[in-house]
Amino acid sequence: MRVSEYFQLGREQPALDFVDVDVFTDVPLFIDPRAIRLLRDDWGHECRALIQNFFSAVLAALRNNDTAKARMLLEVLHEPNETHFGLSRGRAQGRGLGHGLATDVASALAKSEAMKSGLLQDLEDTILMVEGVASDIVSDITTNIIREPLARYTQYVCDQYQIPTVEVASGPIWNPHSEDWEPAYLRQPQAYKRKLLLVPKIIARRKMDYDPGEYYRDYILQFLREMEMSSNSELVRLLKSGKRRVDTKDLMEKYGTGKKVIAGLTSQHPELLEQYRADKANRISPPLEHVDFAEAIGTDMPDWDGLLSAATRLLCGEEDATAYHRAVERLLSVLFAGDLAWPCLEHPIHNGRKRIDITYTNVATRGFFHWLGRHYNAPYVFVECKNYSRDPQNPELDQIAGRFSERRGTFGIIVCRELRDRELFLNRCQDTVKDNRGYIIPLDDTDLANLVNEAKSDIRGDHSFISIRKYFDSLVM
Repeated sequence: MRVSEYFQLGREQPALDFVDVDVFTDVPLFIDPRAIRLLRDDWGHECRALIQNFFSAVLAALRNNDTAKARMLLEVLHEPNETHFGLSRGRAQGRGLGHGLATDVASALAKSEAMKSGLLQDLEDTILMVEGVASDIVSDITTNIIREPLARYTQYVCDQYQIPTVEVASGPIWNPHSEDWEPAYLRQPQAYKRKLLLVPKIIARRKMDYDPGEYYRDYILQFLREMEMSSNSELVRLLKSGKRRVDTKDLMEKYGTGKKVIAGLTSQHPELLEQYRADKANRISPPLEHVDFAEAIGTDMPDWDGLLSAATRLLCGEEDATAYHRAVERLLSVLFAGDLAWPCLEHPIHNGRKRIDITYTNVATRGFFHWLGRHYNAPYVFVECKNYSRDPQNPELDQIAGRFSERRGTFGIIVCRELRDRELFLNRCQDTVKDNRGYIIPLDDTDLANLVNEAKSDIRGDHSFISIRKYFDSLVM
């Protein structure tokens, strides 16, 4: 039974901002600290700072030969099974460090050539060069470190969907000021009397970006191969074609395998790790697509026709305004999943004196919204829903433009039923740009249908949202 089923949310995974896990067992997903690096909002910055602060504290203790302190900091990382992430079979067990594994990891870190030589900089580096540390361990460590931000995110989700919560002993939270763990009581939902910690889809991954096999094979072995070739060593074989080669098997026999070997060779040639980091910095894995969740945890693909029908079949008018608002949010959340996150309905601003129908946080790493965030002030995207039988006019444009600010951003969307005079409305949007009051584009029922058709053919695509880009270009060209 999934979270959405247990709490009867009436939504499936595509329309949910969090990972819709099974409340009984684990799903084969991980929290990758590198995924958090993609987030440019305050929540992402906080999580990133907590991870860096904790790992720096552990490394500082080890460099001061205080293995006991390092072990104490690591021991706290236990049983993060509230997220139901990991590789457990059957009932979710979690795989925290605990005393035994914490001792092993602390010892491995202390003995690691990578730690002694200063190669370790970030938590994910341990996957490459520290024995006993794999994807599930790094995911567990990350979960514990960002427990408080995850709990706040969980409370936000519960507020959005009216999920009941109770105050529970959440487990220790990391205090970056004291650089120590502290007990805390936080509000969390419970399923069958077991607390839940919900994870945003945007930081969930099927595998970690850093891969010791990839690093060893594509960087270390390739470097060794070139070194052997340049010295024309005994490993170089002459082929009948006259070409020379060095077999991977011979390299592995001469230099060895495993993380100890990786750390030792990296300490001798740190430029290999620098190159690996540089290459990875330019290609952090993007958020999972709908098809990835379907394959990984068995959830359904979006019912595009049903989502579109729910938003476009309603009668125009005030009577169905709320239903229209909800249906539009659901459709847009599915269309823009992985690009726009944290949907907030009736978002209050100015101490509650004004409200925005839907507010999204722009977390895009590709496509239109990524481009928009890089070239314009768009940390958030605002949406106003107008279930009118007439075209929106200047008052509706003034309403959404009044929600813009330097801090919140200056891009918004008006979703309406039909633009009878599309040219006139776009001229009004251009006037708003000329007056430096922001960038507003319209989407009517026809535009929504076009976006759905784009999405159907863009299962693992580039999120270009061509129809939206055309509207935006008409504003600035």
